Amino acid sequence: MKLLIKTFFILFAIFTAMLLILKFTGVLTVEDIKEIFENLKSQPSYVLGLMIIFLLFIDLFIAVPTMTIIILAGYFIGFELALFYTIIGLLSASLTGYFLSKKYGKKILDKLSSDEMQKEEMTSLFDKHGVLVIVLSRAVPLLPEISSCLAGTCKMSIKRFILAWCLGTIPYVSVMTYAGSISNLDNPMPALYAAIGITLLFWCLWMIFMKINKNRMRNLDS
Repeated sequence: MKLLIKTFFILFAIFTAMLLILKFTGVLTVEDIKEIFENLKSQPSYVLGLMIIFLLFIDLFIAVPTMTIIILAGYFIGFELALFYTIIGLLSASLTGYFLSKKYGKKILDKLSSDEMQKEEMTSLFDKHGVLVIVLSRAVPLLPEISSCLAGTCKMSIKRFILAWCLGTIPYVSVMTYAGSISNLDNPMPALYAAIGITLLFWCLWMIFMKINKNRMRNLDS
């Protein structure tokens, strides 16, 4: 358990550092993204679609405002195309994180701990709760990337990973792209309501999961 928590916080620190660097250097702001989309909206839809995929993919390496990109995708190219391109972008980032961690995660774990029992416990814990963590990961910023990396590190099967990812991400993306598609600059409320509503929903589910898991751990200790 300690190794899993330690690994989680190290990954969280890395992704948070990238987010702060991006924020304070002003390399890619929300206004920049809007401007990019505005400049590309006169081009064929696939051009903007490829840009959406690229922006969502690089979120694995430099934190970008994912929710904003998804909403703007719906606004600029419509629900169906936005859903298609955003799913490809998010899935490509998640699979890259999964496979990179699956290949190099053990080397990192070896540096974090030499205790094989801790490593086995970490793998067992994530194998037990990982699916639910991935499903609910959209509740917390940076958690989707972290959970993908943990899934690869703990050798979760690719089928389970993709199933959990689809269960958590596709409904989320569907709501956000649709909200973006029915919003406009004069009436941004659908997107705003969707963002607040789906965030609260995932937060509530996440808190329920944490409470249940805490009670289980307390019962095991007693």
